[in-house]
Amino acid sequence: MMSERFTPASNAPRIRLTGITKRYGEVLANDSISLTLMPGEIHAVLGENGAGKSTLMKIIYGAVKPDAGNISINGQTEKLQSPQMARSLGISMVFQHFSLFNTLSVSENIWLGLDSALKLEEVSQSIIDKGKTYGLDIEPKRMVSTLSVGEMQRVELIRALLTEPRVLILDEPTSVLSPGAVEKLFAVLRRLACEGCSILYISHKLNEIRSLCHSCTVLRDGRVTGHCDPRITSHGDLSRLMMGAEPPTQLTRQPTQGYKVLALDNVSVHREDPFGIDLKAVSLQVRSGEVLGIAGVSGNGQKELMRVLSGEDLRPHAGSVTLSGQDLALLGPMQRRQLGLHFLPEERLGRGAVPDLNLCLNLLLTRQEAISYTKLLGGLINSQTLQAQAARIMARFRVKASGPQARARSLSGGNLQKFLVGREIDAKPQVLIISQPTWGVDIGAAALIRSEILALRDKGCAVLIVSEELEELFEISDRIVVMAQGQLSPAVLTSQASLLQIGAWMSGLWREGSDAQA
Repeated sequence: MMSERFTPASNAPRIRLTGITKRYGEVLANDSISLTLMPGEIHAVLGENGAGKSTLMKIIYGAVKPDAGNISINGQTEKLQSPQMARSLGISMVFQHFSLFNTLSVSENIWLGLDSALKLEEVSQSIIDKGKTYGLDIEPKRMVSTLSVGEMQRVELIRALLTEPRVLILDEPTSVLSPGAVEKLFAVLRRLACEGCSILYISHKLNEIRSLCHSCTVLRDGRVTGHCDPRITSHGDLSRLMMGAEPPTQLTRQPTQGYKVLALDNVSVHREDPFGIDLKAVSLQVRSGEVLGIAGVSGNGQKELMRVLSGEDLRPHAGSVTLSGQDLALLGPMQRRQLGLHFLPEERLGRGAVPDLNLCLNLLLTRQEAISYTKLLGGLINSQTLQAQAARIMARFRVKASGPQARARSLSGGNLQKFLVGREIDAKPQVLIISQPTWGVDIGAAALIRSEILALRDKGCAVLIVSEELEELFEISDRIVVMAQGQLSPAVLTSQASLLQIGAWMSGLWREGSDAQA
């Protein structure tokens, strides 16, 4: 059903950008961009990874200064010198890469950006109240270091909402939210818009943009390629504006499941922090030539399960974690990689990659092919081999960066994700475990990553995917299990499951006694 046409709260633009240009060396991130945002409008900014969306939003938020162009806020030309100045003008932003201090609690992180006259206890109560109102419940006393990515996103959203913004910028806000949480968030955003708040919404999910947004500005290679009403513009037309073509069709085949490769047998692990989740008698099997998907709302034990599988948590009893029958329980991450088990965490910067190291050196975190060992000199890095390896991955996965020497933090989130996924797939693993494989990447990049995962599966690899994108899991998984409160549901064949069933199971509602080895 088509939405009613958007009627602005007033005729004066809340924000008007004219000729915004920003260059980083030889890279033209924004090329003379113009955009108008009206009061009460939900305005999408759409584009591939590296199209210039995040740079433009940081300019509006005062975190980046443009080289040219004008910014008008409520009819007044402003030169935004800092995020503090932007916040004083009623602009708040939730970044794709979070800006939280791991050593502080949730309430302390949020307190830093609010009125200094407020007491910490008042902020904690406000967090609880906002969380209940918007369906973003979070415990204020939890340390940020114990949170999953999805829970960190809740913190960022609550922090933004507590400032009572007149302009709210959201960069990929639903990338790690469950479908139910997305609907709750949309209800909040629509209510904010009805109250006059203007929203700039960055997302790669065309169905979300068409459902939520009143208007859309499309960027490609730093330039505006079109303005449209997404509610009456087709997926194909939006894709052509964004990519110059429609996304590739995903080729699928009937999987040929082989032998049991990775197995957990009745693993129970007590949480390591007061706000974590206990794993309770978790058992699973992943077979060669299949993709097993794990669905669930963030914070239900996925983080703890991934630590057990990767070898970061060595508490499971002997024989409870096996790879092709070999006991892994006492083997750490590097030893498991040497046996063919590769793992990519959901946190790109900090765990998946070292921000200030270049792409070549970030390969060495999980790949050792460019290192030769001698008795006298120890490990020697062959820089030419390493450079060629990085360049090959960049070409295969279409990573946009200045080259293999580019620092990890200089890449857009989507391009870094493509490189990290490529790093692990290029290793030709026996088992590949990926958490949130297409978080924050555009539709073209998501299609590329999924096709590479399926190609790896077709070569006999056992693949385990953790994702809160149910549509993604249904697209690439052969079987699905659900994680809720530290427990795993029975496994079901994707061809025999439904979104409604899996959504219900995400609340822990699965039938007792079902066959867990579908």
